Amino acid sequence: MPLRVSIVVLLLGMLMKFLEWPLATQVMFVSFVVIGTLYMVRFWKKPIKHFIDYVKLILVSFAATNGIFNLMDFPYTIFFQVIIAISFVLWFILEGTAYFLDDDQRKKNSSVQLIWNLAMVAGTLAIIAGSILKIFNWEYALPLLILGVFVVAAYILKDVFIPEKIVHKDRNNEEFQL
Repeated sequence: MPLRVSIVVLLLGMLMKFLEWPLATQVMFVSFVVIGTLYMVRFWKKPIKHFIDYVKLILVSFAATNGIFNLMDFPYTIFFQVIIAISFVLWFILEGTAYFLDDDQRKKNSSVQLIWNLAMVAGTLAIIAGSILKIFNWEYALPLLILGVFVVAAYILKDVFIPEKIVHKDRNNEEFQL
């Protein structure tokens, strides 16, 4: 739960940066530090570590470090971005598509979960479209971006504030491997 909350705070910090509000950089900085620290603690507490766990640790650690270095305007962040790209591709090859291949996971989705998943997709597309339109200085880019951030933040926080009934084994934090 703290990791999800820190991701939401990071999203809100990014939104603050787009809106040019004060303390946006500080909120993002603290969020990157907390995300990196919490994920490392989560990794070290894991009793059995597989190769994919190390890949995800590298991905999250370098992403958090890259975010911090970008906020502080350090040069040579391209090194971190290359490591992030390589680890992301490796993660996607090893685990990324396994969620979509699991038949049991699809059978458990209710209509409410389907609506939440559609909202997540719409929110993600709104963030992408809002960001692109902001570059072009279009009139409604900022409201679209704000809407997307709030929808994605609500999706991330829905499990924190609305506990679901567990009918079968909870597979929320389970890793799928091919």
